[in-house]
Amino acid sequence: ILMENLVLYSVEDRIATITINRPEKRNALNPNLINALTNAFIKAEEDDLVKVVVLNASGSTFSAGADLEYLQQLQKNTFEENVADSNNLKRLFTTIYYLPKIVIAQVEGHAIAGGCGLATICDIVFATPGSNFGYTEVKIGFVPAIVSCFLMQKVNETIAKEILLTGKTFPAEQALAYKLINFVTNSSEIHLKVKEFALSLCKESSGNS
Repeated sequence: ILMENLVLYSVEDRIATITINRPEKRNALNPNLINALTNAFIKAEEDDLVKVVVLNASGSTFSAGADLEYLQQLQKNTFEENVADSNNLKRLFTTIYYLPKIVIAQVEGHAIAGGCGLATICDIVFATPGSNFGYTEVKIGFVPAIVSCFLMQKVNETIAKEILLTGKTFPAEQALAYKLINFVTNSSEIHLKVKEFALSLCKESSGNS
């Protein structure tokens, strides 16, 4: 797959839509996808016509986290390679988190591990009732350390520790109660609701980027 096909990018009505496009792998993260996503967000940041960014995904899963091949590769990597890899993911997360434009996550289907991390760092999160969230990395011996500092900005420490240490998955309604997400919207309406919300933000922030 060409790298640019891993992430789709379009702009309409001053809204940039960034779509994770790896549905055959449940939009699992690997180094190419992480780099392509980072580049897409930088592109949106530099585009003066863009006021709001929407992050969504192709297929029925928002993102299943890191893919298996990638995780197996990490175990063979040198310490230096793994540090570089962590820095890659950190660069993606910090690019989104500090983006001077509002980022909305449109979560349809499961957002697990790194996929949950991606949703966590967006400013506003819409999800469907059937979406599940969770930091499952602990179950395979990984610590989601990079995202934990972002998670603590959204949920309280007690909840953060519980979901990071147990690795449990939980439905959208629970994510809403945790204040991890903002809205639970039916899958038939989520696209429209996100667009309406993004357009209203564009109007309200027309004086600045």
